[in-house]
Amino acid sequence: MRAVATTTLIKGARSTRSTIALKLLMAASGIVFVLFVLVHMYGNLKAFSGELAYNEYAEHLRTFGEPYLPYGGLLWILRVVLLGSLVAHVGAAVALARRAHAQRPVKYAVKKNKASSLSSRTMRWGGVALFVFIVWHLLHFTIAKINVGKGGQAPDITENPYRLLVNSFLPEQWWMVAIYLLAMLALAFHLHHGTFSAIQTLGFTNTAESRARARVAGWVVAIVIAGGFSLVPLFTVFGVIS
Repeated sequence: MRAVATTTLIKGARSTRSTIALKLLMAASGIVFVLFVLVHMYGNLKAFSGELAYNEYAEHLRTFGEPYLPYGGLLWILRVVLLGSLVAHVGAAVALARRAHAQRPVKYAVKKNKASSLSSRTMRWGGVALFVFIVWHLLHFTIAKINVGKGGQAPDITENPYRLLVNSFLPEQWWMVAIYLLAMLALAFHLHHGTFSAIQTLGFTNTAESRARARVAGWVVAIVIAGGFSLVPLFTVFGVIS
């Protein structure tokens, strides 16, 4: 009996350590994404400075580090880091979800969500929605450079980042604005709960006051980033950016 109990304790300790490791992996990869979207948001806001400033910024990203880096080298480094972070983040999330389900194979007769926030309850499907949006976003502005406005795939549009941006959010493309705003809403919820969870995983929510501050930090990160991204399509559809 002692041997069985000892084995069970060892397995439990290993499971706990691996669960903590998965949560730390999610927190670390999440921090990478937060830093990236902050920088990306800053670049998007260059649109308020006009076509020349925006296109110069876009070109600078491709020439950054020359001659030590090849043309576009920084962007490829970022893509590799982000892809690795995405695999780690999704993989850890799936593993943790499976463990949680295995520990509670039978669902409660009455599901109680009173103690959980909307952002935590929508975390899983919000993540799926964001993944689909990211695929479209890459096709739209990077891989295929899809011009959804008038002019089709005219080279003067698709090879001009500023014109492609503006042409995507004209009043007649209101549905594109709606798609991006809904995606930013999903991003806000994801960032809110993700920021709180990362702070909690790193051990900074040991008191009620620190947990409250972590929730506020989550809302600040969510509002600043999602709000910043939303400004460009909104101000373009209303003609401020043109």
